[in-house]
Amino acid sequence: MKGAMLVGGFGTRLRPLTVNTPKPMLPLVNIPFLEIELLHLKEYGVDEVVLSTGYLPVVFDEYFGDGSRMGMKLTHVTEDKPLGTCGAIKNVAEHLGDGPVVVCNGDILTDLDIGELLEYHRRKGAHVTITLTPVEDPTAYGLVPLDTDGRIKEFLEKPSWDQVVTNLINAGTYVLDPAVLEQVPAGENYSFERQLFPDLLQRGEPLYGFRSDCYWLDLGTPEKYLSAHHDILNGGIEVPFGGKEMGENAFVGRDVKIGRDAVLYGPLLIGDNVSIGAGAEILGLTCIGNGVRVGPEARIEGAVILDDVTIGERCVVEQSVVGRGTVLGSGVHVAEHSVLGDNIEAGDGNEFKRGIRVWPSTVIEADKIKF
Repeated sequence: MKGAMLVGGFGTRLRPLTVNTPKPMLPLVNIPFLEIELLHLKEYGVDEVVLSTGYLPVVFDEYFGDGSRMGMKLTHVTEDKPLGTCGAIKNVAEHLGDGPVVVCNGDILTDLDIGELLEYHRRKGAHVTITLTPVEDPTAYGLVPLDTDGRIKEFLEKPSWDQVVTNLINAGTYVLDPAVLEQVPAGENYSFERQLFPDLLQRGEPLYGFRSDCYWLDLGTPEKYLSAHHDILNGGIEVPFGGKEMGENAFVGRDVKIGRDAVLYGPLLIGDNVSIGAGAEILGLTCIGNGVRVGPEARIEGAVILDDVTIGERCVVEQSVVGRGTVLGSGVHVAEHSVLGDNIEAGDGNEFKRGIRVWPSTVIEADKIKF
């Protein structure tokens, strides 16, 4: 079974984390997110996948190669220019074959039953099947109402409340017959949502919606990126990750050194080769990457700390993200969904709050920022 993955975006809403790393390659519980997505596809027999890359394509190739390490066949195709969601798939059409293809956005965390989706597509005789998920506020999205047989009736773009006829939105996973791509112009920016799907509907092609109440989260913002970690650690979605359980819901990797009187209170995940200083507190819903150094009496709660970070003594990091290789001096406070990029040097006593974002490789003298 073949699939195609849209992984070419710039990840603008997640910057500065995506300055050096494409969004699908950001770690989620210390695993590149795209690897989690690919293994999910493989679970349902989708073991040949085309990656439509654009931004920093070498990162994908260096990590995954031809996919043989995962028991999959991966083909990398890089856009010369942004082609939109549908244009990107048209660009890889020669690799898709003639049978139904599973198309996924590279920023959606889900436990969707792809086997049921494929069976529904075949049973309905659909040319395109769009996975739909319910939302609490339908006015913030484009809605997809269905008839009693599951056929798509129309596409409603961000309606007002008096126009709301359903709470179902496009969940970003499709099954399509490659023949529908024949009408898409090659080399042009073209959209599934705004062009191909409405055009097919107008022509009377069989477009169906597959309603699913599965877990679904768009990882597009720092808040959602944190939420995804929290949901995994809380058991809201099952994603296998490493480490051995040490106490209740505290998973710890290899060669971890824990200082005297340090406290670990799960759910949390600590990677390999981590050292935690005396009296430090690592509290619930925290994920710490590999090679991290946590100083004495530091406190980390509800945060994501990426690889090779150094956190000074008496630092506090709460509900925030710290990028790879960043060094925090003593007494630094990071809170309130703030995001520090890679390889930052923050001197003693700085405070990063209120969602502040600091770009990679910035050097900040002691006590310069009190945000």
